[in-house]
Amino acid sequence: MLSGVQRMLFDDRVTEALAVGAQLANADDPRTRVDARIYRLAALINLDRQTEYAAAVDAAFEALRAYPEPGRYGRVHALAAVTAYRFGSLERCVNHLVRSAFALKAVELTDAMTAWGWHNLSNAYSYTGFHGYALSAIEKAREVAHEIGLPASDFVTPGIRLRLAVSLDQRGDTDGCQRVLRDLVQDCQAKLASGELAQTRPINRANYGYAAVRLAALGYRRVLDEIDPRPLLRDGASRRADDLRALGRACHAIAIGRPIEAVARLETAVVSDETAGAGEVPRLRALAHVATGDYASAYAADRQAHRVASADTDRLRDLFMDGVAARLDRDNLHERVAKYQDEANTDPLTGLPNRRYLEQYVADLVGHGGSAVLGVCDLDGFKKVNTVHGHLSGDIVLQRVAGVLNRVMRRGDFVARYGGDEFVVLLPATSRAEAHEIERRITSAVAGEDWSALVPGTPISITIGWAVIGEGGSTRVAEAFETADMAMLNAKTTPRAS
Repeated sequence: MLSGVQRMLFDDRVTEALAVGAQLANADDPRTRVDARIYRLAALINLDRQTEYAAAVDAAFEALRAYPEPGRYGRVHALAAVTAYRFGSLERCVNHLVRSAFALKAVELTDAMTAWGWHNLSNAYSYTGFHGYALSAIEKAREVAHEIGLPASDFVTPGIRLRLAVSLDQRGDTDGCQRVLRDLVQDCQAKLASGELAQTRPINRANYGYAAVRLAALGYRRVLDEIDPRPLLRDGASRRADDLRALGRACHAIAIGRPIEAVARLETAVVSDETAGAGEVPRLRALAHVATGDYASAYAADRQAHRVASADTDRLRDLFMDGVAARLDRDNLHERVAKYQDEANTDPLTGLPNRRYLEQYVADLVGHGGSAVLGVCDLDGFKKVNTVHGHLSGDIVLQRVAGVLNRVMRRGDFVARYGGDEFVVLLPATSRAEAHEIERRITSAVAGEDWSALVPGTPISITIGWAVIGEGGSTRVAEAFETADMAMLNAKTTPRAS
């Protein structure tokens, strides 16, 4: 039954594909279960049902644990990258892109799922502005398709080159844009002449149509005598196809000398940034204003196009800096807990010592007459992260918090993951006043992380409760933890000083 689902997605019969994927999502056969959940996730992305993304991504990764095949891991990570991008989480998106590429490169025996994994990765790269990577990934998809005998027409992807073209124009390289658009138009003409165009996906025909009318809007009007873009733009039933139709009508109005109509259409157009980049609407508005002679408005619109088109580049630069900081945190953490690498004593997610080792550590400390202040650190807003963004995102948050805690601890302090979203810090030979200074450092460091780049809309903060262990306090972790946990819960209900 699953054999035809990819064709359903290809032909924009997305609702049918979703139904089949849902029907087989809990099949007994692990491979069938994985594939069904992959197709279900792909269908939800095509239908833009964002509230269901997190659960679908979690379900796909859960199924992969029973059938850990690299090509399927690669495809799920590629699809998860798209969901993260739509949520505005560029950091998670890039994380998934890298993991997808690594997984797909590890495939030894290729199959159709591998080919479509590279295809999905190429589109994910393209949506996020990594156009060079997108072109390389689609070439890899075609190589795999050729090896296993899949139709070459299935891997025609004009949308990737189209997004590259308009990205160049939005950033000021109109000559480069025109060259790519002309190549697309020539490709379309060749496929029309051979009859191959009718065999391509509906969304691809819409992409060819938009390439032609976009080129006409840039002043190359004779293309409209060579290709009529309007029937091509009518193809496709997806959100992207709707976007291309809306943008295409504005381009056509500019090309045939009706720029005021184009401005009016653009004022009411609701278009996803994913389709042609965030700068496409203001760039078309600039072209329309030039045609009316309103150069001041054209200049303002062009500046806006360049600004929003460059925003992701700036975010990627910030992400690179954050990524370097996070890597240093992880490296320091690995150095610090190297002596706890015994699997029984280490939390596998964060690399921190676990509850078992914490108890051994405290018993040894107290047994030698030492004392410490124990802090229970609980994340605020973490439940919403799992609900909105999925458990994989929750795991990344926990790893990030582990790195932050390690960064702000003093030499000789001890950090462990107690369980769930609770961490324990142990501060030997420390006064209450010193502990509260450490608390200030921890809460400030957690609040200072760019959670909006990782889990947009779900800010993370931390609340800490303290208890003394040894020297008049409890001598057992469980008792001290209970005392600190109660203090932490009281702190959550007490308004913090501003």
